[in-house]
Amino acid sequence: MNNLSSLCNSTMKLPSRVLTLRNASVVEFRHSYNTPCDQKLTCKSKASFSFNQNSQFHAYPSPFLAFQGVIYNSQKLNCLPSSSFGLHSTVSRPYGVPVEASPVETDKNPERLCVENCNDENIVGGEVPGAEYGNSRASHESEIDKEAWSLLRDAVVTYCGFPIGTVASNDPGDKHPLNYDQVFIRDFVPSALAFLLRGEGEIVKNFLLHTLQLQSTEKTVDCYSPGQGLMPVSFKVRTVPLGDNKFEEVIDPDFGGSAIGRVAPVDSGLWWIILLRAYGKISGDYTLQEREDFQAGIKMILNLCLADGFDMFPSLLVTDGSCMIDRKMGVHGHPLEIQALTYAALRCSREMLTVIGCSKNLMTAINNRLSALSFHIREYYWVDLRKTNEIYRYKTEEYSMDATNKFNIYPEQIPSWLIDWIPEDGGYLIGNLQPAHMDFRFFTLGNLWSLISSLATPKQNEAILKLIEAKWDDIVGHMPLKICYPALENEEWRIVTGSDPKNTPWSFHNGGSWPALLWQFTLACIKMGRIELAQKAVGLAEKKLSVDRWPEYYDTPSGKFVGKQSRLYQTWAIAGFLTSRMMLEKPDMASLLFWEEDNELLENCVCALTKGGRKICSRDVAKSQILV
Repeated sequence: MNNLSSLCNSTMKLPSRVLTLRNASVVEFRHSYNTPCDQKLTCKSKASFSFNQNSQFHAYPSPFLAFQGVIYNSQKLNCLPSSSFGLHSTVSRPYGVPVEASPVETDKNPERLCVENCNDENIVGGEVPGAEYGNSRASHESEIDKEAWSLLRDAVVTYCGFPIGTVASNDPGDKHPLNYDQVFIRDFVPSALAFLLRGEGEIVKNFLLHTLQLQSTEKTVDCYSPGQGLMPVSFKVRTVPLGDNKFEEVIDPDFGGSAIGRVAPVDSGLWWIILLRAYGKISGDYTLQEREDFQAGIKMILNLCLADGFDMFPSLLVTDGSCMIDRKMGVHGHPLEIQALTYAALRCSREMLTVIGCSKNLMTAINNRLSALSFHIREYYWVDLRKTNEIYRYKTEEYSMDATNKFNIYPEQIPSWLIDWIPEDGGYLIGNLQPAHMDFRFFTLGNLWSLISSLATPKQNEAILKLIEAKWDDIVGHMPLKICYPALENEEWRIVTGSDPKNTPWSFHNGGSWPALLWQFTLACIKMGRIELAQKAVGLAEKKLSVDRWPEYYDTPSGKFVGKQSRLYQTWAIAGFLTSRMMLEKPDMASLLFWEEDNELLENCVCALTKGGRKICSRDVAKSQILV
C-alpha cells in the first residue's frame, strides 16, 4: 500500500490555486507594447484567471509558447506601453526601480481574480530585513566585489517589468548560448542567497512565486507526462510578435524535454524547497511558505520523493544526468547528491509544512524517510580506512537477514588509487551504491550537503573536512572545487560516458573544477568551525576568477586552465563568490542555512516484528558500524 495513500486528494492532483492579494502572481502575464517610441509598461486591462481543475487546457500554435499550453483560456493579461523597457526581457538590465503597486480586486467567484495590472505588490515585494547590512557593506566593497555585483545585476531577467531570476551565463561574446540564456532553478540558488544576504529579497520572492506556477501539468516528451509536481530545470522569458509593431512576453519552461538526453530534473524541486526555507530564514518573511498554494506545491514535490515503488532502499532512485551532473557520468541509481538534497529538502519541509488534518500522515512519512535515509547513508555509503579494510575482507553471496555484505559487494571493486588516498583520520561518503556496485569516487556536492544537512554524523562531518584539507591539491588545487575525484579515464571513460567529448578526463563534469561549489564549501566550513579553510579557498578564487572572466569551470587535475568549452561570465560562479564572501563576513546569517544533528530522528525506527515473530529490521546488527 502506498505510504501516502491516506493524504488529501489535493496533494495528489493539481490543486485549484485561488489567487488572493498575497498570491496573485500568475506566470502567464501577457503584455503588449510598441517599439521604442514609448516604452513604459503599465498594465491597463483587466483579465480573469480561472483555476478550475476541470477546465480544458488551451493549445497555442506557436512553438515558443510552451508554457501557454498549460494555461486556461481566461489566463491572459494585456499590458500597454508606459515605461522604459527593452524589447527582450531576457536581455539583462539592472533592476530595483521602485514600482507602485496597483489595486487587486477579487471577483465574486472565489476561484477567479481580476488583476488591474502587473504591478501587484505581491510580485514586486520590497526590501527584506537585513537591508541595513547590505547598504552598509556596499560602502566598503573591494573592486572585485563591485565588479561581481555589477555582473550579477546585469544577469537579472525581468518579466512584466519585475526581476524574476538570473540567466545562467551572460557572456556578450557567446554567439550560440544554447540554454545558457535561461534561468535555471539550481543555478539561481547562489544568486538568490547573494541578494538575500544583501537585503534585496524581491527578486527571490518573485522567482519563488513564478516557478511555483510552473510545476508540471503538461506533456513534455512525446506523449508522456512526468509526475505531477515536477519543477522545470529552467525557463526563458521570450518575446513573441503580435503584429502591428506589438509584442508579448511569455514564460517558456523546460522540464527536460529540450535537454541533452531528455532527462527530467530531479533536483530542481529539491533546490526550490531549500530556497523557500532560506528565503524565510534570512528575510524573516514566512508568509510565502505558509500560503495554501505553497503548501500544496511542497506536498506535490514530496509525493514524487516519497512514493512507493519497486525499490528496497530509502534512497531515491534516479536516472543518469538528473542533477548538476546532467550528462552521462555513471550517476544513475542512488547517487549521493540526490540523496543529500532529498534529505535537506525533507528537513526543510518538516519545518515549513502546516500540520493539520491529512498533513499529519505526510509528516509521519517524512519522519520515517528521514530516519531510514540517514541510517542508510551513514552505514552503507561511508568509507574510511577501517571501512575499506572491512570491505576488502567481505564474504560474498551471503543469504541472511544478518548478512554483513548486504549489497554483495565484491572486494575486487576497491580501486587501486583509494588505499593510499584516504588519510588516516579522514573519510567520505561514496558517490553511489547499488547491488554489487559501489562508486568510490568522491563527489563534492553530495558530501558537502551531507555535512550541511547533518545527513552524515558529527564525526563523519569532521572526517570529510579533514579529507578535503589533507587532499587539498586534489580537490581544491588552483581553483575550488573539483566536482568529483578522480576523473574517468581511458576505457572506463569510453564505457561510462559513451566517449563524451565534453566530459573528457579532468574537464567539465569529469573531474573539472567548479567555482559554483565555493559557497557550499564555505557554508560547510562555517558549520564545522573551520573558517580558515573557507577563507583559503575564497582567496584562491579571488586571484583568478576576475582575471579569467568568471569561467563556468576549470580543466586539468589541479584546475589550472579555464575549461576548454567553459562559458565565461557564468552567473553562479559570480554569485557563489559573492555569497561566500558575505557568509564569511556574517557567519551568524550563514548559520540560518544549515542543520544540526536531530536526535529524535536517530531514535525513530518504523520497523517492528512481524506477527510470526520474524525480525524484519537489521538495524541493530548494522548499527555497530556507525560513527555516532
